[in-house]
Amino acid sequence: MTADAYACCETLTRDQWAWAFLRRSPGYQADYRQFIALWHALEADYGMPPHRDFQRWKRDPRAYGPLPGDTELTAASGELCAGDDDHVLLECWMGAKWGFYKFPLDPDRIALPSPDELSWRPPPPAPCIDETYRLEIGFDLSLPLPPQLDAAKFRLIGRAAELRRQGLAAPKTVANQRARWTRMLRLLDGTASPDAENSGLLREAQAMADHGYLDILRLADAGTGTK
Repeated sequence: MTADAYACCETLTRDQWAWAFLRRSPGYQADYRQFIALWHALEADYGMPPHRDFQRWKRDPRAYGPLPGDTELTAASGELCAGDDDHVLLECWMGAKWGFYKFPLDPDRIALPSPDELSWRPPPPAPCIDETYRLEIGFDLSLPLPPQLDAAKFRLIGRAAELRRQGLAAPKTVANQRARWTRMLRLLDGTASPDAENSGLLREAQAMADHGYLDILRLADAGTGTK
């Protein structure tokens, strides 16, 4: 791939950035291959809409998650579309495992998915905070809150300004992470050499494809101001 192949990165939305990393995840790619093979086998046996025999389809154990060799999802995965006996439909299980509501997307597709196609679930709480960005602020609930909140606000603003002086994005946004994320995609695709200077960035990119793409969904969406 040439640099021109990454020109679209200039206009990717927050949700599309998350997909750009997820589709490069070896784990997601392997799951999708298993999923789509099962889906096509079910279609071969029971037909495709509008002629699908869904009554027979839903009695087939293959129509429900988890994928062979995987585990059941926990309640932390959010709303699941359960069928008979509380079994979870395979396509819903797959989406919930990787963080979206819609039918799983092919990681090899070329066209960028629309926001409606992606339909990300609300990301789970961040498991940990980068110590660089952590700021502990204590409150005394025996005292009036307004002056304490004002003091906390000034501390937050001051710490963010200090980080920016150090060359760190604070807060992170789609716009100020775009160039960095593009370099990560190139490293994952092998179109940039993982030399000593960016070997750490490659590890970060691999983590982003594995699970860190969910962190992107916690940022404000460019142009909408949504969280």
